[in-house]
Amino acid sequence: MLTQTASLIDPLALARALIQAPSVTPADAGALDTLESALSSLGFRCERHRFEDVDNLYARLGTEAPVFCFAGHTDVVPAGDDAAWQKPPFSGEVEDGVLWGRGAADMKGAIAAFVAAVARYREAHGEPAGSIAFLITGDEEGPAINGTKRLLEAVHEAGERFDHCLVGEPTNPERMGETIKIGRRGSLNGVVTVTGRQGHVAYPDKADNPIPPLLDLLGRLLARKLDDGAPHFQPSNLEVTSLDVGNHAHNVIPAKASAKFNIRFNISHKGEDLKRWIEREAKAAALGFEGRIDLDLKVTGDAFLTRTSAFTDLLKDAVAAETGQEPAMTTGGGTSDARFIKDYAPVAEFGLVGATMHQVDERVPAGDVEILTRIYTRILTRYFEVFNA
Repeated sequence: MLTQTASLIDPLALARALIQAPSVTPADAGALDTLESALSSLGFRCERHRFEDVDNLYARLGTEAPVFCFAGHTDVVPAGDDAAWQKPPFSGEVEDGVLWGRGAADMKGAIAAFVAAVARYREAHGEPAGSIAFLITGDEEGPAINGTKRLLEAVHEAGERFDHCLVGEPTNPERMGETIKIGRRGSLNGVVTVTGRQGHVAYPDKADNPIPPLLDLLGRLLARKLDDGAPHFQPSNLEVTSLDVGNHAHNVIPAKASAKFNIRFNISHKGEDLKRWIEREAKAAALGFEGRIDLDLKVTGDAFLTRTSAFTDLLKDAVAAETGQEPAMTTGGGTSDARFIKDYAPVAEFGLVGATMHQVDERVPAGDVEILTRIYTRILTRYFEVFNA
């Protein structure tokens, strides 16, 4: 564990210590202890919030507004086959200018960079004219039930408020400075189960085949063009991801058939509206069918867009100043915990290059962690100038 007396100005020591904690969701393995120790040494008031088997951390420096919140997660996906890695996945090794290990990109490197940015800010400016908060979960890579969503509810009920939030997810595809994410598409997971009556194929009148109504429903869903895209968003898409009957016989009409699908949708839609549409199509597909069509529909997050403002301009200017290129403001990729934060404050995302996240040999250039630290330091400096003006 990183000691309180260790320098936090250089982010690599903390990044290595965090990576060395094998915090595969929902295990913490000491990652939050390491982070809490570092933040406490910087004067943060730290609170641990445990929900079921997930540990979470909220920390705040200062008592006044404006409140700048940094959000992220210390949990990581499994390493897979350890023997397939060039370096042990939880070694946190730095060799030839590269930081290795699970979580280096997603997103322990960014957490360390923001801690270092706070240390540098305090060394240069003293206490902030406002507050800095950390909202860190151990459940982002998992079900996301007992992490950020519940942590936000708990701290909000306790009176905590945020003016703006930055999430440290790896937003850059190939090089630092390419992309700031100012929104995310929504996601809807669907499971359709059609139950008929099993029978012999030669006597269809004595059976009720579940496959035709299932295909009819999927055809209805796939036939709809959801939209042509929206500002900052690509077109919404529905993808069938599984078809299951479990019937190996040629002469048996099965009793049950099911399918799974996912819809990634932009701000042209609300998840609840899409659910109602699917339910209507299921009723239409069931006409004349004596069996049953059951739906399991879950919206894991609605689409959102953070509008251009002084906050997004500040982020863009800081990235451009340190990387020499103006970042694109995008909404691509999967979901993130920003989908929960957007209900509490304007939120954007910027972190490291994500080219190796979730892969064997996850790694980032150590120089990129330093660049990110400088960007975060610049953001903090400018933030308390702009929002205290």
